[in-house]
Amino acid sequence: MTRRWLLLAVGVAAVGVILALAIEPARPGGGRTFQARQPTSRHGGERETPSRKKLVLGASVRHRPIFAVLLGDLDATRPLLVFGDIHGDEPAGIAIARDLYRDRPPRSGLLVTVPDLNPDGVAARTRQNGRGVDLNRNFPWHWRPLERRGDPQYSGPHPLSEPESRLARSLILRRRPMITIWFHQPLALVDESGGNRKIETLAAHLMHLPLRRLTRYPGSAASWQNHRLRGSTAMVVELPAGKPSRRLIERDSDAIRALLRASALPPGINLSHRG
Repeated sequence: MTRRWLLLAVGVAAVGVILALAIEPARPGGGRTFQARQPTSRHGGERETPSRKKLVLGASVRHRPIFAVLLGDLDATRPLLVFGDIHGDEPAGIAIARDLYRDRPPRSGLLVTVPDLNPDGVAARTRQNGRGVDLNRNFPWHWRPLERRGDPQYSGPHPLSEPESRLARSLILRRRPMITIWFHQPLALVDESGGNRKIETLAAHLMHLPLRRLTRYPGSAASWQNHRLRGSTAMVVELPAGKPSRRLIERDSDAIRALLRASALPPGINLSHRG
């Protein structure tokens, strides 16, 4: 564990250098910036230890609980949000989301992780949820009817017809994250998902994955989010096929923490500028 945190410290230092080269300074009248804040208590003093809070968001079609874990400064705005999965047969990201909340919470900024958005699909080992709907075709961005119930990309009877999609939408609009990562499998790449390309490039670098542009599908979560929340970046991270190794879990967990630190840079670094 000591070696891991030493490597993380070196990685975070490298992130600072990369950001200085890759991200342009904010221009007068430009996009919003994410300002660093120290954890504070309700009485205004510095919080001695970062916090961890579990928040039950609701339940799936088959009444399995769906929860989020808030880590770090609970008063911070514009967090980094992680969804461990959206397709039940692509569960590798769940292990990374769990690793994030099992480690010590970050001392600055807020990390929000939803380990499993589709517990019914995971239990059944299916892409779709408990009603046979592909949740990643159920969001209100260019939504249109696709396929039939039970088919791999069935989009549901209407946008946000599924409780899991509505829970994700509610969390996103309430927290308004600066960066969101949606884990998928099995293509082993970071998608140019339509947000800030420089942040996507940095994520790909930290996770040792290529950056590619995938096909845009109607009703996808990341596309809806990037169009609905201007100035934020939602990206698809495709993990390799199969069960993730411990090394991959720790590498990607550390990469996400490095991205959180990057998003909490002082004023002058404009993360809302789209490249």
